Amino acid sequence: MELRPRGNCCPFHVCGSYSLDTYLTIVSASVQALVLILLMRKRIYRDFPLFTAYQVWIFALAMGSTVASARLANDAYNRLFFISSVVDALFLFVILVEMSMSVLKPVRAMLPRWTIVAVAAALGAVAVAVWRIASPPGAGKLSSMSQHIIHLDITMSVLRIAFFVTLAALSQLLCLGWRDRVVQISTGLGFFSLVSLGVTFLHMNQGVGAVHLNELYHVLDRVVVCAYIASMLYWGVCFARDVRERQEFTPQMQKFIEALAQNARSTQLAMRSTDAKRGESY
Repeated sequence: MELRPRGNCCPFHVCGSYSLDTYLTIVSASVQALVLILLMRKRIYRDFPLFTAYQVWIFALAMGSTVASARLANDAYNRLFFISSVVDALFLFVILVEMSMSVLKPVRAMLPRWTIVAVAAALGAVAVAVWRIASPPGAGKLSSMSQHIIHLDITMSVLRIAFFVTLAALSQLLCLGWRDRVVQISTGLGFFSLVSLGVTFLHMNQGVGAVHLNELYHVLDRVVVCAYIASMLYWGVCFARDVRERQEFTPQMQKFIEALAQNARSTQLAMRSTDAKRGESY
């Protein structure tokens, strides 16, 4: 979360108070290290290996961004930022798939094997829909690379917020509460995504060039970093505590999922039967 574009890639990066930025970097790295320790110590990595790997990725990115910013030329740095944005988006997407499967854990035995593919396809469809409309005012004036970065940021932020809202709306039927790990992880990601999305739109609707505007851009970038630090502090408090065993779904939700699984199996068998008859006819 520390690596930011600079130069001609986006007009968002300006030089600010080095001492404050350094302080935020140190605090962020410290809290990230704490979260990683808790993920290992509490064995949360067993249930959420992709989320744990993502935290390792973010920690390594934060450590390497300072060196990259000081030693790389603008073009090389901007390309590195674009690549890291793509990797970050892929990571977040598979984490949402991982959390979805964790939500379905009580009924996973009755679901077909290809459920994870169906979940990924559904999330992918939502991501494509958001990508098509994720074009804030002023984006067309930026470079192609900058537009792709903004589209990735908005798409993944909306996807994470939508996942959290859906989880919260169905919490009663799914028997989920704030003491469940999947809700804790989703809450942290949702809060950070909401702040990040708001800052992105503020960036796109502000002018550049004047000193006070450039300083405001950098202040907003710091707000994003502070939001992620707040999310990690929340995870740290939650992960330090033991959680209850995962509860079964309500009877209504369980019957609904059973019906879906049964229909899916029936459709699959019908398709196989049709294919077999076609093969015999040949």
